[in-house]
Amino acid sequence: MKYHIVTLGCQMNKSDSERLATVIEEMGFIPTESEEDANLLGVVACSVRQKAIDKIYSKIHKWNKWKNKRNLITFVSGCVLPSDRDKFLKLFDIIFQMSELKEVPSMISQYGVTTPFKMQIDNELLLPETKHAVSTNQFILNKYDGKITIAGQPVIMKKPDERIESFWDIKPQYNSTFEAFIPIQNGCDKFCTYCAVPYTRGREISRPSGEIINEVKRLVNSGYKSITLLGQNVNSYGIDKKGNEISFPQLLQKIGEYGQTCDKEFWLYFTSPHPQDMSNEVIVVISQFKCLAKQIHLPMQSGDDQVLSRMNRNHSLNNYREIVQTVHRIIPEATLFTDIIVGFTGETDEQFANTVKAMEEFMFNMAYIARYSPRPGATSSKWNDDIPHETKKKRLHVLSDLLQKHSLEHNRAMVGRNYKVLVIQKDRKEGYLSGITEGRIIVRFASDRMDLVGKFADVKINSAADFAVEGELIRVFEDNSVTV
Repeated sequence: MKYHIVTLGCQMNKSDSERLATVIEEMGFIPTESEEDANLLGVVACSVRQKAIDKIYSKIHKWNKWKNKRNLITFVSGCVLPSDRDKFLKLFDIIFQMSELKEVPSMISQYGVTTPFKMQIDNELLLPETKHAVSTNQFILNKYDGKITIAGQPVIMKKPDERIESFWDIKPQYNSTFEAFIPIQNGCDKFCTYCAVPYTRGREISRPSGEIINEVKRLVNSGYKSITLLGQNVNSYGIDKKGNEISFPQLLQKIGEYGQTCDKEFWLYFTSPHPQDMSNEVIVVISQFKCLAKQIHLPMQSGDDQVLSRMNRNHSLNNYREIVQTVHRIIPEATLFTDIIVGFTGETDEQFANTVKAMEEFMFNMAYIARYSPRPGATSSKWNDDIPHETKKKRLHVLSDLLQKHSLEHNRAMVGRNYKVLVIQKDRKEGYLSGITEGRIIVRFASDRMDLVGKFADVKINSAADFAVEGELIRVFEDNSVTV
């Protein structure tokens, strides 16, 4: 029996999929890259943009046609708005939230899929052969002609555990042997007017710090080189625990102190912080420990105070400026990444011009720029989406051109210098590998040695392009040793 998961959206969804894979594989399923070969097909959904939702509908319509020819179970989870959930009820076999993940095997077993887990459930759950409904704690089952079916509508699990601890207990099937994501919280309390996360993931809940630190240690001891802490607003970590949990700067410090004592090198990142909660303490802690990567992803969203107010961002451009200035003063080598929305409801030409000025001022190394699209459930979806598509498109191109200019300027300054690089993969350029610096700048160099993937290497930069640099391999770091 094989399974295939389509993961859409952010790194948090990718991390969720890794824990989902663990649960599915414990049932006896094995992964496949081919949808056509899978008996279990699912989507970890993203409700941030309509494009992602459209992709889900495209997938499920195709999968449901396959059911005419073979047995197939479909499911959807992840970030799903109530309006989308109601529609998915009629299309997918199973709908669940990630906090309900441990109960998913019981759901799948009711669809007649023969796995070692299902055989165990059958023996424990079902009465002798009968055509009458069998009542259990969670389902109404019908056993007829030796097959188990769900009566009525697709299954929706009971109200999830809001603390989601049972989900975090699951050890993920990491998709890489050298890069990993660690969720440290779930949900968000910010209620930005354009965002649906509070309505799909709920309010903020912090994961116990002991579990986070133990997962970091386990990964580092297993040879992982890049670890990213994930949350919708990581720097509010611990606030919901009302003094029973450490703060985000304290969490970073504990990980930094561990990095000083262990004999393995790694880079620790985090995403995403909110400017409202970004304290100087976080920046100071990052500067003090070698393992805390000198890269800051700080979403700006807009360079205009009026737009920021309509977005309910609860920070001004000047607040943002003060944070950036502090980063440059305390960690001058740090790279700066951001997120920006263009064409938000009511954004005037003058307000967009302020965002252009902010781009010029901050000279981001990377910016993830998106055209605004209203999402049902978010506050701004009730407002008139009054910026024409073509205007949004033009504004995106203006900012993209600026980003390209600033990225090239930064990359040119790297030429002639040596950088430690984590080798990631075979590059699309024939005969080359690519990796990232500590600041997440892409580096490519000539080599066909696939055994270097997942290792640190020293690369001398010889040339620069818009969003990458190119160099020559000087040496490879083999854990505590160096090879030439």
